[in-house]
Amino acid sequence: MKSPGEAFRSDIPFGPGVRTAGFDANGLVALDKPEGVLSHPNGPGDESRSLIRARYDEREERFEWSDAKGAVSRLWLVNRLDSATSGLILAATDGALAHEVRAQFQRRLVRKTYQALLFGKPRHTTETWKDVLNVRKLGGQIRAAAGGGNLHAECVMTLVRCGSDPVRLSLVRLEPRTGRSHQLRVQCAKRGLPIVGDRTYGDFAANREFARGGRPKRMFLHSLAIAFKYDFGGKEFEFSATAPLPPEFGIIG
Repeated sequence: MKSPGEAFRSDIPFGPGVRTAGFDANGLVALDKPEGVLSHPNGPGDESRSLIRARYDEREERFEWSDAKGAVSRLWLVNRLDSATSGLILAATDGALAHEVRAQFQRRLVRKTYQALLFGKPRHTTETWKDVLNVRKLGGQIRAAAGGGNLHAECVMTLVRCGSDPVRLSLVRLEPRTGRSHQLRVQCAKRGLPIVGDRTYGDFAANREFARGGRPKRMFLHSLAIAFKYDFGGKEFEFSATAPLPPEFGIIG
């Protein structure tokens, strides 16, 4: 069994296009995943398009695989991203460490920054969005809606720039203060600013028009940066990582 304190290794069976964005000596690692890659396999046949191409234990929330000599390695998943969202996702080589960092998410002590490309232009350069969401599971899929629920959702939106394209586009920074499922996608859509390429909460006609002329077909939401402190082994540590904005976001002029 590999020691949690070892430097994060390059021989882990990463999924397609997944790369290491940062790690620390305790075994906490930030991975940068492309759009379309699953946080973990959802069923048989999903391993090839998952964050790690290995068996996933749903109860333990960890990946497990063996090398050519039979040595077992494990990697615990700390948080998740929708497959359509690119960017940072955290994992750990130690179960106790993963538990501690997950607790930081639950305590809302993790600072997360996303960038998104939206149809339309926000009314103000900076806005604080507060909503009540209804999150439910339908046919094995999560769906969220603004109103009719009891989950508080808060996010700070900052306009980065507007494009000159005839299709009015805005690049924004989104800093969620809560971590609800599909929160950012629903909060953008509620304000008439749907995320470009969002096939669930977006503007379907606008998506079709946008895709004409060879524009990239993806949801333009990216987990850009993460930073927090955590306690482990009786000491306090700081962790931060960034994942560069994918080049296709440069479509906005």
